[in-house]
Amino acid sequence: MIVSTQAIVLNSLKYSDTSLIVKLFTETDGIKSYMLKGVLNGKSKLKAAFFQPLNLLEIVASHNNRGVLNSLKETHVNYHFLTIPTNIVKQTILLFIAEVLNACLIDESEYQALFDYIKSAIIWLDTHDKTSNFHLLFLLNLTKYLGFYPESTQIDAPIFDLEEGKMMFKTTSILVLENEDLKLFKSLLGINFDSIEQLKLNGARRQQLLAILIQYYELHLSGFSKPKSLPILKSIFE
Repeated sequence: MIVSTQAIVLNSLKYSDTSLIVKLFTETDGIKSYMLKGVLNGKSKLKAAFFQPLNLLEIVASHNNRGVLNSLKETHVNYHFLTIPTNIVKQTILLFIAEVLNACLIDESEYQALFDYIKSAIIWLDTHDKTSNFHLLFLLNLTKYLGFYPESTQIDAPIFDLEEGKMMFKTTSILVLENEDLKLFKSLLGINFDSIEQLKLNGARRQQLLAILIQYYELHLSGFSKPKSLPILKSIFE
């Protein structure tokens, strides 16, 4: 089946001296993987540079839906980054986000709302200057689409149970947030990207909040582990 759709690059893997296997999150068909034969030899009509993490593309593809690799017929950049290619902080954030998404998005179902969220967030990152807290809010809001956004009807409760994913007045779990950690976690709830720089976080508090979010993901996503790019991200904000 020939499909024309928007797509977000999740990762690429060198298959041979001349070929790549790329994993894309497509707007119409969810996660798809493609074999790009000869793309590294400079003779292919597809350009390897298009398949950098979280590039926003327009593609024409052949989707076989038989559990084997698909093929790309045409690829065009849908949005050209303005600042990310020359900003090491934004590049590092982008690589971290790409690694998280690559670990989280494994189903081939359609995710229109999730696609729209990721696309709009990437463009926001590219078009704004104050982005040091971006990855924190991105991770929290991503849980809305993955099914474990914090339940906060009892927002004044003194405990957040990380396993249950909700604010509580009492619990038997030892995996909880209380006191300053809870206050820090609550500071992310209910805000948008335009508000994130109102969070006055020093390096230590930013790292603590990131550690909380990573632990929350580990508890709610089977097989999720700390991203390999995490130490690099930490070093950027030290």
